[in-house]
Amino acid sequence: MRGRVLVIAGSDSGGGAGIQADIKTITMLGGYAATAITAITVQNTLGVSAIHPVPLAIIPQQICAVLDDIGADCIKIGMLGDEQTIHAVADCLKHKAPGIPIVLDPVMIAKGGAALLPPAALDA
Repeated sequence: MRGRVLVIAGSDSGGGAGIQADIKTITMLGGYAATAITAITVQNTLGVSAIHPVPLAIIPQQICAVLDDIGADCIKIGMLGDEQTIHAVADCLKHKAPGIPIVLDPVMIAKGGAALLPPAALDA
């Protein structure tokens, strides 16, 4: 299987951003998208009304499940949400994905202006 992309990001209930948009883009380009969800957002075209982080231990488990079976030709990172998630993802990828190219697209502010990353996490 060629063009395997592991996307690590938040889920957008409106389908216009986040993992949903990444899946659509990767599929349209002929790739295969696998995912590790970091947060579930409640949003639509009017904006973000809630953000629910995925329990921290589950995120590396999702990453390992994909890499141990499907593998990845590259990794795309979007919304991580907080400092703890940033460190958990970085630590996991350091051990499980050495040499795999990574595209880092840190989502800090939603299109409608809602903050998706607290200021304390910017240094992480």
